[in-house]
Amino acid sequence: MITTCKQASISLINSDVLRRKSKIPTSKFSAFPQIICQKPTLSVEKPLYISSIGCTNGLKDRKPQIKCQAYEADRSEPIDSGVESASPVKSEASKRVKIGIYFATWWALNVVFNIYNKKVLNAYPYPWLTSTLSLACGSLMMLISWATRIAEPPNTDFEFWKSLFPVAVAHTIGHVAATVSMSKVAVSFTHIIKSGEPAFSVLVSRFLLGETFSPGVYWSLVPIIGGCALAAVTELNFNMIGFMGAMISNLAFVFRNIFSKKGMKGKSVSGMNYYACLSMLSLLILTPFAIAVEGPQMWAAGWHKAISDIGPMFIWWVAAQSVFYHLYNQVSYMSLDEISPLTFSIGNTMKRISVIVSSIIIFHTPIQPINALGAAIAIFGTFLYSQAKQ
Repeated sequence: MITTCKQASISLINSDVLRRKSKIPTSKFSAFPQIICQKPTLSVEKPLYISSIGCTNGLKDRKPQIKCQAYEADRSEPIDSGVESASPVKSEASKRVKIGIYFATWWALNVVFNIYNKKVLNAYPYPWLTSTLSLACGSLMMLISWATRIAEPPNTDFEFWKSLFPVAVAHTIGHVAATVSMSKVAVSFTHIIKSGEPAFSVLVSRFLLGETFSPGVYWSLVPIIGGCALAAVTELNFNMIGFMGAMISNLAFVFRNIFSKKGMKGKSVSGMNYYACLSMLSLLILTPFAIAVEGPQMWAAGWHKAISDIGPMFIWWVAAQSVFYHLYNQVSYMSLDEISPLTFSIGNTMKRISVIVSSIIIFHTPIQPINALGAAIAIFGTFLYSQAKQ
């Protein structure tokens, strides 16, 4: 039998407190059985259920005892003393470990992608096809995951795809522009320029959307813009197409974030599935433009040359850069489900540092001290921006 006890305004602490609040003296030999509650603290805002009642009457203890185990209405098992108080601490610790794993995986995948992407572009300078293959590989991976039920397919409708379309357009432009930039300049230089994305975000939000920011946000743009400018003018292998590609990528990704915030309000699609849908729609948008700009004839000629110069290893490079591109973006969107935008912004700043340093080491990129100083100033400004927006 389940008994419900609804309490109006009293607080059950323990049996001693109940006796202390009661003015009726307790007798050592009471006619009523003694009730022993195992949980020292019970909530008074929810009904309590009796889960089990046990009576004991041993030889040494001649008083009948009733042991009661109670649990709150939103629980499925009795409250265990000492476990509930420790569960929030354990939950917080496990959440931090999970976020740390997300960040480490995100950074590692991004570094690997940039390395293979640059290798492919050095041997096969066709950024439009390379960008298309990255989106196609990710789309195929997610379709297989949905078909095999490795991942739960999203429940979407026409309104979802309609709101996703401007996000996909901005994502496509930003992706292609960044790839074009990396095909012309060093990976480190592209990411130094891309660290100036917060400046574009503030300018677009201020003059197009009418948003206002604190003085700290505006002041943080000074080192961002100054550092990017210093790094650009001191770049040994400066290329205008590479520079403009990184700048266009910054602007496109700012609009992608704005459209994403406006279009996805009230939508219940996970970060992983959201990016999968974004990749598929971007692939449909990009494919005809890639064919028009470069075309199959250029792709075939460049492919044969790359195979003859690099060998079969080139095929592995193309596959790796396509797979790792999708994986690092997927993990970044999944991390957004677990962390705040501020934490994500700081993580993105640290990601750029890891990519810049690793690319300089792996590709032996020549860099002057003044150029390194500009990069450090720009990245530090990005960190200040994330703190000022808090």
